[in-house]
Amino acid sequence: MDIKLVGNRISQQRKKVGLTQEELADMLGISPQAVSKWENGHNLPDIENLMLLAEILKIPYTLLIEDEKGTLDMDFRSRLFHEDNMYTRVKIIAQTEHLTNTLESLVFMREKHAGQYRNGSKFATESVEYINHPLMMCCHACAMGIKDDAILSAILLHDVVEDTDALLDDLPVSDEIKEIVDLVTFKRIEGKTYKECKEIYYNKLKDNKKACIVKIIDRCNNVSTMAGCYNRDRLIKYINETEEFIIPIVNHLKNTEYSDMAFIVKYHIISIVESIKSLL
Repeated sequence: MDIKLVGNRISQQRKKVGLTQEELADMLGISPQAVSKWENGHNLPDIENLMLLAEILKIPYTLLIEDEKGTLDMDFRSRLFHEDNMYTRVKIIAQTEHLTNTLESLVFMREKHAGQYRNGSKFATESVEYINHPLMMCCHACAMGIKDDAILSAILLHDVVEDTDALLDDLPVSDEIKEIVDLVTFKRIEGKTYKECKEIYYNKLKDNKKACIVKIIDRCNNVSTMAGCYNRDRLIKYINETEEFIIPIVNHLKNTEYSDMAFIVKYHIISIVESIKSLL
């Protein structure tokens, strides 16, 4: 994507509707510096801000991201929401709700995942920082009304032990949160097949409701982006695992205090899975 072209269009349309950078930033709830970076071609707005921009600037959002031939740039969707915006959102929620472990986890997570990137979309030209994934999960949980310090912290840290040099004891959180992170970290067991390891892993998860929540939100996020990243064989394998192991985990939360959240996540996962299956 030509981000300078996008920036020029934002600038031109902003001036056309008679707004300053400061006024536009205020309407979006962001800093004027962020608007300046867009217009100078240094950054792209995430999909949420893109939709708001289009509404404020009184144009279809597609006009902002079409190439010079009028073709829609598919790589824009490599980033649904920008990690900087989500980081700030989670930080504000944690400060407002006095979630001390979540605040510690935010800083530790960003430090440990520095330099790591998510698997890109088939259409993407822009690299997306790995922390986009745990931050998206955390924002998703908050949007469903989850403000539990242990759950949000474990979400932020759920891949740190598996994907960085951090050890479980290095995590700057309570023992309860370390236990959740340990449960959601998949481990191979010597002498066991991969399928047997998966069965042991998911059976242990069922003993901890908070670990179940972290896992199903993780899978919900991954299912939401898998069509743009996985080949056909991997899609089929991931869908099969989701139906065999994840849906029972969701159902396990049905008659708990998390039943409403479980219903939303189950609906989301099944809707996407069934849509993809129809196209395979």
